[in-house]
Amino acid sequence: MLKRAMDIAEAALAAASPQAASEGFFAALTDIGASYLQTRLYRRPLTPLTSAAHFAAGGIVSRVAPESWREGSPAFDYVCFENNPLLEAIRGGMTRYRFSDFAPREVSGYGSYWEAMSEAGIADAVCATSYGRHRTIASLHLGFRDPDLSPEDALAIQLAGLMLTERLMTFAAPPGADEVRLTHRERDALAWVAEGKSDWEISVILGCAETTVRFHVDNARRKLGAVNRAQAVARLAAARLL
Repeated sequence: MLKRAMDIAEAALAAASPQAASEGFFAALTDIGASYLQTRLYRRPLTPLTSAAHFAAGGIVSRVAPESWREGSPAFDYVCFENNPLLEAIRGGMTRYRFSDFAPREVSGYGSYWEAMSEAGIADAVCATSYGRHRTIASLHLGFRDPDLSPEDALAIQLAGLMLTERLMTFAAPPGADEVRLTHRERDALAWVAEGKSDWEISVILGCAETTVRFHVDNARRKLGAVNRAQAVARLAAARLL
């Protein structure tokens, strides 16, 4: 899983600008039906989070979409301002999810939502979001023509997406501002988390107690300023330390 995610994110991690990182990421996924991309790098509003406030925060890095999919078009305005179920995920600080997690296609109330999304060639989409200092947020929305993206594909893409959003974060920070020093044990433990190993499996591999593994992983997560393990892995990968 990690190798596939790294392969997807390779061009993004090597890019010299946020736009190039976004475009390289999209190019890596066109062969499996990627149809839409939006990346943002912005500060979370201090005002209550509403659709209008979220949109006004701006920070669009790249958008790959039909020319008709833009502010002022009925479909675009509908999903951005009238029916935006993704605000719940943002309020909850979620780092990865699918649009259909919050707008189930089988629920009739979301029929108009998916009809509007179809104008951008989106049958479902995955999101990856990184949260940094001073309310900085980097996000990826990646749409697909096929709504039946497998859970395995979605997970690999989301993990790669977190690597992309962490890379975008580096463009918002001064050089060296977020340099983090992990111990060898902390890095090893987090690397095995990236491989999908449980704390018990990692304890066997490293020859230590399961509580010690949790200690090292939690220390690494805190040092990296990550909200959860998935973001910690992505942040480490974006820094080319995995």
